[in-house]
Amino acid sequence: MAKSKNHTNHNQNKKAHRNGIKKPKSYRTRSMKGYRKNSLFALVGSRKARAEQNASTTS
Repeated sequence: MAKSKNHTNHNQNKKAHRNGIKKPKSYRTRSMKGYRKNSLFALVGSRKARAEQNASTTS
C-alpha cells in the first residue's frame, strides 16, 4: 500500500495572490469609538463636581 500524503502546499500561493497579499492597515490615529462615550460621562461628572465646588465656596 502507498504512503498517504502528510502535507501539501499546492495552489496555496496562487490562491493567496488572487485577491492580493495586502499589508495590514496602519492607522495614523486611534479610533474614537469608545472615547466619545467615555468623554461624555467624564463631562457629566466634572460638571457635577464643579457645581458642588461652587455651591460650597459661595455658601
